Amino acid sequence: MSAIERTIQVSYQLRVHFTRRVFDSNNPVLKTVLANGEIQGVRKALFVLDETLALAQPNLARDIENYFAAFPDELKLACPPLIIEGGERAKNSYFHVSEIQSHIERYHIDRHSYVIAVGGGALLDFVGLAAATAHRGVRHVRIPTTTLSQDDSGVGVKNGINAFGKKNFIGTFTPPFAIINDFEMLASLSPRDKRAGYVEAIKVAVIRDAAFFEDIERNVEKLRDFDPAAMERLIHRCAELHVNHIATSGDPFEFGSARPLDFGHWSAHKLEQLSEYKIRHGEAVAIGIALDVIYSRKMGFLDERSAMRILTLLETLGFELFADELLHTVSGGGLIVLNGLEEFREHLGGQLTITLLQAIGQGFETHMMSLPQVVEAIHELEARNHQKGRKVIYGNA
Repeated sequence: MSAIERTIQVSYQLRVHFTRRVFDSNNPVLKTVLANGEIQGVRKALFVLDETLALAQPNLARDIENYFAAFPDELKLACPPLIIEGGERAKNSYFHVSEIQSHIERYHIDRHSYVIAVGGGALLDFVGLAAATAHRGVRHVRIPTTTLSQDDSGVGVKNGINAFGKKNFIGTFTPPFAIINDFEMLASLSPRDKRAGYVEAIKVAVIRDAAFFEDIERNVEKLRDFDPAAMERLIHRCAELHVNHIATSGDPFEFGSARPLDFGHWSAHKLEQLSEYKIRHGEAVAIGIALDVIYSRKMGFLDERSAMRILTLLETLGFELFADELLHTVSGGGLIVLNGLEEFREHLGGQLTITLLQAIGQGFETHMMSLPQVVEAIHELEARNHQKGRKVIYGNA
């Protein structure tokens, strides 16, 4: 018996640019990004725009066309920007992935051309999947347009769609060629969508960076009122912490069983599904964080004062910390949300690994969860919500 074994090493550059008015012809960022390759000549690009964004910013497609027209010797649009629905529901089938791949084939987008997605995290997910699988991978540029995608999902290396009732069951680990965060894109967001990305900043702060958490606390009123400067600082630091984790954790493609940046996510993913995505990702993560904070306190890992600081910060920023879906049961009476633990383990592979808190800024990993204590934590959230007289409504406000 014999074998041939070699180590293959592949390096990636994960580039995140911060700018304003990316499609202004006086702004060189996009042109410079597309020229950053070994191929000379005109760079061809296929654009995909989030439908909600296109409706909110009706001049956006024209601005893109004008930008490319300003540099005819360097840039070429494959076709007018494609406008496709975004949002989590759009990830529930392979339809849009195939649709984008058909345009990649139709307009001869090769491995040295670009597929550029402009929109929220869900659109970036399925456009990224299409780009990663057409021709075994074409260059993909993300231009995230929501708070959550600019500070979290858009600056990562994952793409995917939902399948078989499970979030991101089909997907790839494929770093984008570049990410461009344009703060001006946030202006047309609803308060609900502006707020959503705050929770990912709180998440990474409580597990990694106590000073960042304190900064969010100090600026809570400005953030609650959507002060642009405060939002920009939060987005930049949150994105930096996420990119640092990807680059330095030693497991960027998650070959192991741990996913610390998914603190609070095991229940959040299940809540999204149970609500048929009426509860959006950031809202579900806020509930998931609250649940795991209370669980950490009940298990003696986290002190009472720290737990209260986290819960109070989430509520002050406008997040609801309870949803009726937490109490949905199967026919035998068990809580359906608890199935999220096994689905989380299966999605990661290997043993169950959950991140919990032992202090603000200090997360740790556990491989066991006490289901009775999780249930008690859920009922404590319910009681807290009732005590505060909150009416949980997931609408468009």
